[in-house]
Amino acid sequence: MARLTAGLLAVLRCPVTGSALVEDGDELVSSVPGADGMPVRYRLEEGIPVLLKAAEPRQEG
Repeated sequence: MARLTAGLLAVLRCPVTGSALVEDGDELVSSVPGADGMPVRYRLEEGIPVLLKAAEPRQEG
């Protein structure tokens, strides 16, 4: 598990809530809950934060 530097964590913000992010294992977690009342979670891929909302499945029609 790659750890992010304190300097990087100090400037990263959740794109959904605007809150600071904290490391939780192989994820970053927003310090303020999202609209659903749950913290927003982002994965780390090889130590690189992926701050993209998960893609919604396409609906046909």
